[in-house]
Amino acid sequence: MTDQKLSQFKTIGGFAGPGLAPASARLGRNQNGWATVMRVETRVDEPATMEEQDRWWTVQHGAGPIVATAIHDGHELRDEVGRAMKLAPSDRLREEDPFTGQAVVDVPTHIILHRSRFEFDVNRGVEGAVYQTPEQCWGLDVWRAPLSPEVVSRSLEIHEHYYRMLGQLLDGIAGKYPRFVLLDVHSYNHRRDGPGGSASPRAEAPDINIGTFSMPRDQWAFLLDPLIQAMRDFDFNGRRLDVRENVAFQGKGEQARFVHARFPNKGCAIALEFKKFYMDEWTGEPNPRELDAMRRFIAHAAGVAKTLLQ
Repeated sequence: MTDQKLSQFKTIGGFAGPGLAPASARLGRNQNGWATVMRVETRVDEPATMEEQDRWWTVQHGAGPIVATAIHDGHELRDEVGRAMKLAPSDRLREEDPFTGQAVVDVPTHIILHRSRFEFDVNRGVEGAVYQTPEQCWGLDVWRAPLSPEVVSRSLEIHEHYYRMLGQLLDGIAGKYPRFVLLDVHSYNHRRDGPGGSASPRAEAPDINIGTFSMPRDQWAFLLDPLIQAMRDFDFNGRRLDVRENVAFQGKGEQARFVHARFPNKGCAIALEFKKFYMDEWTGEPNPRELDAMRRFIAHAAGVAKTLLQ
């Protein structure tokens, strides 16, 4: 699946321009609708194309006070980072958030990162944004040799560009609306003991984890409490999801911190983590019906949040 060529897939609509859909959101069509969802990797032994070298993220501008992001959807690497990396693409993919990009495309304003978090992680501060030791990234041995300061610096420059872009985007929204919500969409593993291992206990692994650590919770309770209930009530392929707050994760990422620090009393960043029930986290194979429901779920959550802001 992961080594298929880009030409085999059609790009879904709703992105900023032709050919800009992220690798994780290229869906094959047949006469009955969406048939398969495929992910395309940049292989270490196959240098990235010029388009992949140049693109960092896709930003779709739309109306309304809701923004959705998929900042760990990306799998691409610039060439110098790919050459330095010894971590297998499949191991890298496991710690990324594949298919979260396609989940946010129905929110009028959304951001999807194309670069892997292993090149730079925008959900960490500058001091930890480039993983350099196993302790920073789930015990994984990522690099053939320590990264040069020049490579690290170039990665951090893109990290800086991201927050400059995000700040400008949100400044514009904050200038138009009294308050706004950013849905910070992620996913997390729940079968860390291997493909044949047991899943994490349900008590510790909700289907949806809502992280609110950096949020002034009391201030936003009027929105968050009914929004969580609306998520629990959503018909997700005939079932109701287990949605809980600060169980598997607390929402301590840099993006949420940035929003709450820059836009006090105006911006509410909600870290939303899908458990990877929608895919096999060891093979990377997705369930197309679950992906479709994820997309409807995020669109529904955005719509409820917009109503609650009015």
